[in-house]
Amino acid sequence: MSILLNVRLPHMSGLFCLEVVRHQLRSIMPMDKVAANAVQAVDLQGDWVSLGGVDLQINGALGLAFPDLSDPLELKKIASFLWEQGIDAFTPTLVTAHPDKIQRSLTVMQTYEAEGLNEKPHHAKVLGAHLEGPFLNPAKQGAHPQEYLQPLSIDRVQALLEPYLHMVRIVTLAPEMEAATAVIPWLRSHNIIVSLGHSLATAAQAQQAFDQGASMVTHAFNAMPGLHHREPGLLGAALTHPRVFAGLIADGQHVCPTMIDLLLRSTRGCSSDAKGGLFLVSDALSPLGLPDGIYPWDSREIEVIDGTARLPDGTLSGTTRPLLDGVKNLVKWGLCSVEEALMAATEMPRLAAGLSGLAPRQTTHLLHWHFDGTSLSWERILED
Repeated sequence: MSILLNVRLPHMSGLFCLEVVRHQLRSIMPMDKVAANAVQAVDLQGDWVSLGGVDLQINGALGLAFPDLSDPLELKKIASFLWEQGIDAFTPTLVTAHPDKIQRSLTVMQTYEAEGLNEKPHHAKVLGAHLEGPFLNPAKQGAHPQEYLQPLSIDRVQALLEPYLHMVRIVTLAPEMEAATAVIPWLRSHNIIVSLGHSLATAAQAQQAFDQGASMVTHAFNAMPGLHHREPGLLGAALTHPRVFAGLIADGQHVCPTMIDLLLRSTRGCSSDAKGGLFLVSDALSPLGLPDGIYPWDSREIEVIDGTARLPDGTLSGTTRPLLDGVKNLVKWGLCSVEEALMAATEMPRLAAGLSGLAPRQTTHLLHWHFDGTSLSWERILED
């Protein structure tokens, strides 16, 4: 049993006492209700406690890209590594690739689940796959290989996904690519989250997709038009919608901190019924956990310099920075409070994925955060 005193929580004001027993958060009590002589207590002196991170867009780690999965033990190794990086759960992201590769990876995830590997302690939980492609707009393909992009249609989506629907959590697509608009309702009928991205959708087209059930935007600002005062586009429609979530890569390369500041300001002070907002993603590629250098990536190569990955032509393809570095960056850049930064990597992605946030009577794993006025650091709170 652990009793933690003088704890700050990212979704509540004041100081609290937490009682944790066998990784279950038994109670959250205001400090003014706690006996002064509480035993077996650890005083955190106003430090923050949060759930671990949830990464809804991560492309690989330790040299393996998720479209190259061939063995459940590869996924287990990455899940263990991500746990050590403070991640509680993730959606292995399958970028555009040959359909056989996508389906092979989904089969490996099925086996991973069937063999009980997803319940191992001290391993980040696999929430299901995030398919970022192949149903993207070629004009906004970014680093995705053009030869494997597919036009968006209900027949193509069903042919790719139907045998694996229970293993798919999120699909990123470009809504303007389909005239009949049958795909989004079909995906939602199978409890798959629809995210809009790699798209040239107008605000009206994006709004139509949101009306059909799309609830997310993939890596805000990247692979979509910027905000324009006459055509706000996909991102403008998302930021003004009270029930749409937008992923954000806070590495300082994918989005300028000034524009991150604008995004954060635009999502504050929303109406009380708002159920959307910004959440952090890593967009980490397979060299996550490895040093800078040149690495294979599908049939091409990427070069990683200072944690940023680019194709030989200079196209930005991702990062090798872990998710919780984004939390530290938001605070270091002075863009938001510690509370808001922690929410962006822990509570907000859970809301976006339909998961429970920090609350009593749930099995949970906690992070202890310390802010010294300049930098933010964290460690897991472990019970033996």
